[in-house]
Amino acid sequence: MESVVAERNWSDPATVIAGWRSRPAGVAIDASSNALTIDVEDYFQVEAFSKVVDRNAWDGYECRVEHNVDCILALLEQAGAHATFFTLAWIAERYPQTVRRIIEAGHEVASHGTDHRRADAQTRAEFLADVTHAKKVLEQLSGCEVKGFRAPSFSVSRSNLWVMEALVEAGYRYSSSTYPIAHDYYGIPEAPRFAFHPLPDHSFLEIPVTSVRFFGRNWPCGGGGYFRLLPYGISAYALSRVRRQQGQPCVFYFHPWEIDPAQPHILNAPLKSRLRHYMNLSRTQKRLVRLLGAFSWQRVDQVFALSAPSNAKAAP
Repeated sequence: MESVVAERNWSDPATVIAGWRSRPAGVAIDASSNALTIDVEDYFQVEAFSKVVDRNAWDGYECRVEHNVDCILALLEQAGAHATFFTLAWIAERYPQTVRRIIEAGHEVASHGTDHRRADAQTRAEFLADVTHAKKVLEQLSGCEVKGFRAPSFSVSRSNLWVMEALVEAGYRYSSSTYPIAHDYYGIPEAPRFAFHPLPDHSFLEIPVTSVRFFGRNWPCGGGGYFRLLPYGISAYALSRVRRQQGQPCVFYFHPWEIDPAQPHILNAPLKSRLRHYMNLSRTQKRLVRLLGAFSWQRVDQVFALSAPSNAKAAP
C-alpha cells in the first residue's frame, strides 16, 4: 500500500505546483477517446447563486435534476457514448433511483462532495469529513466503488493544495478538480494542462479539464459556460487542436441544468450571474448532440490508468 505523507509545505504553492509539472501521468489507457463528465447538481445549487439561495432552503426549490439526467442518459445512449457523473451526495440521497439508472446504463458515478461547498472555503478536517461522507453515500446507493472526485466550482486553489492528500486519505483514486485557466471563481493557470500525479509518493491522479494554448496563455475549451456562451465551432476546433497537437485525451464537462431552458429563474441573483447562467440554455442540447457525434467519449476510469484500490491486496 502506498503511504501518504502526513504533512507537506503547503504554504509554498509555487514549489508544490512545480512538483505537479514534474510528474506527468504518461499514456492513457484509451488515447483515442475523450472523457465526458457531468456535474450532477441542480440549478439552485450553483456557486453563482450561493449568496442569494440559502443552502438550508434547498428542499423548498423545485428539483429538476432527475428529469434532466434522464434526458442526458437518453442522449448518451443514442450517441453510443459513456460518461462519468460527478454527483452531489445531497442529490443522491433524495434521488437514489437516478444514481442507479446511471450505473445501469454503464456510466461511472463519482463524487462532487456532499452539498456543493467550495473546497477552499473549508478547513482540511471539514473537507475530509465532507468527501468521506459523500463517498460512503454514493457507494451505498450505487453498489460500486467511487473512484473519483471533482471539487465544486473547481475550488482547488493555491490556498488549499492539501486537497489532493486529503482525497487519498478518504480513499479516492483520482480527482478532476483543476482547470488551468484564469477565472474570477477558480483556476490555477500555471498548473499542468494534462493528467499528472500531484503527490510525489503516490499514484493518485489529477485530471484537469481541457484547455487550449494560444498566444502564450491557456484558454478554456472543456465545457461549462464557455460552451454555451461561445459559438460551437470554437469549442470543437479547440478540442480538435488539443487532440492533434498534444495527442492527449480531452476532458469535457457540463451540468444537467444546462439542457433545461424551462428551469425556474433566480430573479434576485446579480445580473452578471444571471447572464452567465441563463444565456443560450435553449441551444445547449443541440450543441451537445453535435459534440457527441464529433468525438469519441468514454468514462474517466476507462480513459485514464488509475491505481489499484488502496485496500487491494498486493499481487503474489
